[in-house]
Amino acid sequence: MPVLMKKPETVTQAKFAFKVNAGIEKIVKIGSITLLVTGLILGALNPSLFTQIWYIVSIVIFIMVQPVVAVILPKKLAELEKILNSIKEDKLPDSYFQISKQMAPYNGFTHLAAIVLIILMVLKPF
Repeated sequence: MPVLMKKPETVTQAKFAFKVNAGIEKIVKIGSITLLVTGLILGALNPSLFTQIWYIVSIVIFIMVQPVVAVILPKKLAELEKILNSIKEDKLPDSYFQISKQMAPYNGFTHLAAIVLIILMVLKPF
């Protein structure tokens, strides 16, 4: 939720954004696992899908995104949370915004991958 995490201007707002993000993240994880499991079940029920380029590319993209969403972004979020927990005043330090900027390319990659996955699954172009 990069949009949500960019908006805070104070520590209080950032902590609230983290709470909201944590709740949304649970739903996203469940949806992501469901997407993978149902996709593989469909492939098991219809093995010819494994010969379809759109299906194979979708699985490859999904797998490529996992290290970013399961390792890199959570580490960056943990850094942000550590900063928040160490601050005594209500002003966000520059280090918070620097880490947020470091996360931007990863967030862009995951969003682009999600758009490509949706296009592949809906249009099945090849």
